[in-house]
Amino acid sequence: MIKKFTFMVNEKSQDVDADPSTPLIYVLRNYLGLTGVRYGCGLEQCGSCMVLIDGEPAYACNRAMDSIAGREVLTVEGLHNQGHPLFEAILSEQAGQCGYCLSGIIINAKALLDGNSSPNRQEIVAALDKNLCRCGAHVRIIRAVERAAAAIRGS
Repeated sequence: MIKKFTFMVNEKSQDVDADPSTPLIYVLRNYLGLTGVRYGCGLEQCGSCMVLIDGEPAYACNRAMDSIAGREVLTVEGLHNQGHPLFEAILSEQAGQCGYCLSGIIINAKALLDGNSSPNRQEIVAALDKNLCRCGAHVRIIRAVERAAAAIRGS
């Protein structure tokens, strides 16, 4: 049964007609064209599909639309449009190789930096623990989060 869902995506109200059990990732990618949200494992274990829902990191691969109505979703595209320092830091540190996992990593890093603008290395590693990167760019990614944190602090 198709139902209308209204929710905020990247600070814009969206109305979407979908089956209530449709995963959020399919709505974001196929209905709204937000392809920065990546499908990885489909089991909430790789982090490629991470988005922020009401400011909290969430897997979009298995999040059903019936849990999204009236909520606020932020994708990597929305974060990029805000000009977040993470993007400059990722580029400066050459932290993305293939880039497939990077959107989920950026989302989790943003959530970390929202709550802690001075994270230490262990806190960054713990925050990004749910994100798998097969390219092995972890050291550069951590440096990029440290750089973004410094930019946020103005140092």
